[in-house]
Amino acid sequence: MAEQTCLFCKIVAGAIPAAKLFEDDRAVAFGDINPQAPTHALVIPRAHVASLNEASAEDEALLGHLLVVAARVAREAGHSEGGFRTVINTGADAGQSVFHVHVHVLGGRRLTWPPG
Repeated sequence: MAEQTCLFCKIVAGAIPAAKLFEDDRAVAFGDINPQAPTHALVIPRAHVASLNEASAEDEALLGHLLVVAARVAREAGHSEGGFRTVINTGADAGQSVFHVHVHVLGGRRLTWPPG
């Protein structure tokens, strides 16, 4: 079962420690261990959804909640005025390395486009 081997499911369960920035009954936000900006947080659902490809209509409210949490994390880090970026990688070719849907929150420096 994916949940038993999923890195992010283990963080949700408390089996792997993480620098938590936010948590509620639906989501957890924590600092990325390989930050690509001064602020680089990940927002994940507590429920295991492998990627946007596997999300269903039942996940709509949850996915919206992840974005609201991402904005809160960015605001609390002081990036609401200067701006921040949210990214959801879907699939290996897009850079998804942990197959548990997650929102990257990046801020604290000027971010270029295209991202690479």
